[in-house]
Amino acid sequence: MVGPIPAMLRGLIDDAALFPPGNAPMEAAVPAHRGYRQSWYEAMIGPFLVPQTRLPELSRELHPGRGELHIGVIVDGDLETVAADVDELPQQVTVVHYESRHALEHLSQYAPSWGGPVFAELPFGDEALDAVRATGFTPKFRTGGLAAEFFPAPETLASAIAGCRLRGLQFKLTAGLHQAVRHRDPVTGFEHHGFLNVLVAAADAAEGARTEDLTATLDSTDAEDLADRARRVLGRPRALWTGYGSCSIDEPLGDLIDLGLLHRGTQHTKDSV
Repeated sequence: MVGPIPAMLRGLIDDAALFPPGNAPMEAAVPAHRGYRQSWYEAMIGPFLVPQTRLPELSRELHPGRGELHIGVIVDGDLETVAADVDELPQQVTVVHYESRHALEHLSQYAPSWGGPVFAELPFGDEALDAVRATGFTPKFRTGGLAAEFFPAPETLASAIAGCRLRGLQFKLTAGLHQAVRHRDPVTGFEHHGFLNVLVAAADAAEGARTEDLTATLDSTDAEDLADRARRVLGRPRALWTGYGSCSIDEPLGDLIDLGLLHRGTQHTKDSV
């Protein structure tokens, strides 16, 4: 039998294989995602993230009888055409959410017709959080990328997490979170946030932790301490952090296993993926 995925880890990682730095081709990314959805850790995996401009390419990769595919649409084209682009998808595709960098005033005009939750990518700061609170969208923050400026300092991310809690908002993150613990990339020199740091900090924030304490947690490189703190909250659903997009599933999965926070199960298949 396959042991259950702890509540804190369920739906944690959206599959962003199509995006940098992975840049997997669609013909490889789709079957790989189906494989994740048939694995012992499938409950940890969120939807397959697809750029709006590549939805036709996705449709060409799908075949009758392969089962349902849940996707998140990254709105990188015209807001006016999103609903029509989604309507062209095969029936086996279900859009579970949308993500966009477009300005909030433009999103507020078009997103109600999309019929799904919207993650609005925001700059860091209280002004943006105040603005998004009135829209019904969930804030999304960038925690990595191809240049150093895309990696926020621990105190910046801590302030955003605390700000979301104070405003009754959840938040999503994207990029740079392949590994569990904060570290410096030996190739680029960039300081990467660890997804385990965020998991613990967000759980603490939900309990009212101070921003300076969240900063210290996000800045920690003590894997053993972070894993011990995570074990205490693994049975709780995530209250603030909805999860994050990652172009790698194997790296975070391997870290969780190595830290003893997940245990390998027996692989199984499902009738519908």
